[in-house]
Amino acid sequence: MRSVLSAVREEIKIIKNKNKADCSLTKITAGNDLAIYSLDLQSKEEFVPEPIVLEWKIPALNIKGLWKPTSDFSKRIEADWELENHESRISIDSPVLALFGNKDENVLCFSCSNAINKIELGAKYREEDDFIYCKIILFTECKYAITDFSIEIRLDYRDIHFSQALKETGLWWESFEALKPSKVPEIAKKPLYSTWYQFHQNLDEDLLLKECSLAKELGFEAIIIDDGWQTKDNNRGYDYTGDWQSERFEDFGTLVDRMQDLGMKVGLWYSVPFCGKKSKAYQRFKGKFLTENHRWAPVFDPRFPEIRNYLVSIYVAAAKDLGLDGFKLDFIDDFKAYPDTCFEPNAERDFTSINDAVDALLTQVSDEVRKVNPHIFIEFRQKYTGPAMRKYGNMLRAFDCPGDYTMNRVRIADIKMLCGNTAVHSDMVTWHFDETVENAALHYLNTMFGVPQISVMLHEAPMAHINMIRFYTDFWNRNTELLLAGNFTPTSPMANYPIKRVSSDEKTIIGVFENNFIDLESTHNQIDILNAKPSQSIILVAKHNFGTFKCQIFDCEGAMVKEDPLNLKEGVNALKVPICGMAQLRLTN
Repeated sequence: MRSVLSAVREEIKIIKNKNKADCSLTKITAGNDLAIYSLDLQSKEEFVPEPIVLEWKIPALNIKGLWKPTSDFSKRIEADWELENHESRISIDSPVLALFGNKDENVLCFSCSNAINKIELGAKYREEDDFIYCKIILFTECKYAITDFSIEIRLDYRDIHFSQALKETGLWWESFEALKPSKVPEIAKKPLYSTWYQFHQNLDEDLLLKECSLAKELGFEAIIIDDGWQTKDNNRGYDYTGDWQSERFEDFGTLVDRMQDLGMKVGLWYSVPFCGKKSKAYQRFKGKFLTENHRWAPVFDPRFPEIRNYLVSIYVAAAKDLGLDGFKLDFIDDFKAYPDTCFEPNAERDFTSINDAVDALLTQVSDEVRKVNPHIFIEFRQKYTGPAMRKYGNMLRAFDCPGDYTMNRVRIADIKMLCGNTAVHSDMVTWHFDETVENAALHYLNTMFGVPQISVMLHEAPMAHINMIRFYTDFWNRNTELLLAGNFTPTSPMANYPIKRVSSDEKTIIGVFENNFIDLESTHNQIDILNAKPSQSIILVAKHNFGTFKCQIFDCEGAMVKEDPLNLKEGVNALKVPICGMAQLRLTN
């Protein structure tokens, strides 16, 4: 199949370019199944670039779907009459698309080295000839003059698992000096308690301390105090953002100290771009916004150094005065061009590009707060989890999906395949306390291949729920290194990754989220199987005779319900595991 494909593949072509500049497209690697091209623009005079369109096609053979960084449940093939392309820029997604086959194999994974500027990518099915037409469009929002530009484009046709192609794309991005990821502190790899879903803006000092104490006892190491700490306004709005002085607590510093005395690291939430019209900052920075017509609040213009310095000073002061351990920097994706954004020359701005200004802002933020605390964590959430964002943030979180454990599972996997060793966190899990403990466990087990975040009122939780949280948080803490740094393989992207695996030389952890059988082509001395579904049957299909294992079965509260030897023989092997329980297999011969 691969030789046939190679014979009919097209080279990339420039099909649109109206720029008055020297333009070259050069293949800089000799490989056929893995190729890298360089596109270069050079001009003696400044010019505002026009869009450049690159295109090539491949036959639509053995293509099941199209993977995009935040496509969520939709990974279907797209037709060429669907005009919308995948968009990437510094604070939106990643410049990569992946076509995958019927057995999860990579058909084509293509990506770009520039993760700062806006790029559009497409891979569309044309019904007239049954080919996939691939497209990369540059300069669709550039409204300022340049003299030169360079970008590399990577095409991976190798017959490997699609997730491996994505992982290696992430490593390729890391090879560029401008995309070197920041170091990940140990606290970024610890289960975390968030105040958002259960408190929202109704934060109460005594309850916070009570919840911190319970969370620490259950195995959580940090808390993020979300929206509400800075204002007494409970309207879920952003009218008072921009000043970032705590009105809700009389002595916020003492509260942070008391939380830390309980053994919890403390991070604070900030909505970085927003400057509410009821804030003092709004009057101070009038005229220095990207827009005043945002549905939530005016948006700071980071092209002004005064704005960047102001925002940095807020976070540095908080890190120093409160002794913070981390930040949740929110809404970065709202730094963008709006219909009323001004691009006319302005002597007070030192950037014309919004994306370059965001890069400068976040670089300054991360550099300065790490001078205060080298081990500080910085959390970003989807969609701003691309390769550029790894330079500043060391925690990337799944986008908000309260009550939706399937979406949480999908979003964790989609981030994890691209982000190397940057810690991937779940969205904060929350559930109704009238749920059975097994149903509550469904929410928590779907976080296990990321770092769990939880947002439930622990002091009100039924004891069975507390037992479940304790059992699986302890499991996660004992397996941190494997879960975060092991070889991660999610299966069946069209089916929302019903099986996930992570493995090392000695151990494999398998999560089963739907009634799918588990293929075992090779095995390890230790196998943990998480039955994260509402049925008890686990079916293992072994390629060989793998020997006899000690098999311990646990329910979701951690009670061992059975211990028997299991002869893992070639063919079909069946286990009965309680709903949301776990099977632990240890090789005995």
